Amino acid sequence: MYPKRLYRGLIAAFSLVLSGCGEVPISPPGAPSALDPRGPNAAHLANLWWLMLALGAAVFLLVVVLLIAALLRGRRATDATTPESISGDVGRRWVIWGGIALPLVILGVVFGSSVSTLAALQDPRGPAAVHVRVVGRRWWWDVSYPDQGIATPNELHLPVGVPVQLQLESADVIHSLWVPELHGKMDLIPTRVNYLTLQADQEGVYRGECAEFCGLQHAHMDFMVVAESESAFNSWLVAQQRPAATPANPQGTRGQQVFLSAGCVFCHSLRGLDEKSIDRSAVDLGPDLTHLSSRLTIAGGTLTRNTGNLAGWIVDSQHVKPGNLMPNQMLNSEDLQSLLAYLSTLQ
Repeated sequence: MYPKRLYRGLIAAFSLVLSGCGEVPISPPGAPSALDPRGPNAAHLANLWWLMLALGAAVFLLVVVLLIAALLRGRRATDATTPESISGDVGRRWVIWGGIALPLVILGVVFGSSVSTLAALQDPRGPAAVHVRVVGRRWWWDVSYPDQGIATPNELHLPVGVPVQLQLESADVIHSLWVPELHGKMDLIPTRVNYLTLQADQEGVYRGECAEFCGLQHAHMDFMVVAESESAFNSWLVAQQRPAATPANPQGTRGQQVFLSAGCVFCHSLRGLDEKSIDRSAVDLGPDLTHLSSRLTIAGGTLTRNTGNLAGWIVDSQHVKPGNLMPNQMLNSEDLQSLLAYLSTLQ
């Protein structure tokens, strides 16, 4: 038993060393910030935040000024031979204007701006041109495009300047989808369907995350949003609708057989394989792998997708992301290399 554990550990360690930065979660340059909006919905939220900050800072400054004035006036009154009491009329005016009128004005401005922002988020510009279904799972994002019949786990593609409607569901516990640069947070609640409209005004890759504690690997439940030109998006859709590539060499063919014999097909969908003899009832346990090698990340956004990381994940996924539903695979080196060669063809 111990030699098997040692063998598995050595393969995982060697694979992660080959990746250069095996277990280090990826992160794009600069952390995503809700105050750096790249879409209209995020801009509405950022503007509301800046307004509330400005009003809060103004009130704080006013209180500090009044406090200093009161302290100075109290010192002068103490030093005077005949201190004068504050006039009752002056006190009443401060209570009315400073304690009632001013707070009502500030709260009214904040309330009005909040209602206006919520209305803008509920009624985005123009109808949604693309519909996407997102299901939160333990701990990854099941992303699919029902109209196109494709699935892109942990990765959402959208055309620039076009509203995309997300249908949000949860398969287990409460999750919360958040792309700071594109929109605010929206919960995914079991047995309930929520909707969110994303729109990116600039091309780029934006990191999203789960913003609701959902279990052991909540911190490693990320996804990527790829905003691209409409022509590039349409080309991507066409490519994603193709079935999985057929192996073109003996190693890839052997890798396909390893994929089938190791039981991967009982948790992962792969369009293009013969599914007649496979029980598909539990296939949604793991991500669709039809176009695995075209994606940016694996393991729920935890690792960049490269050969070393993929090998380490297959052999010892519990070391990389403890508690995930994928069991460690006991493969010899030849089978592992063949499987990796086959997975690399899934573009």
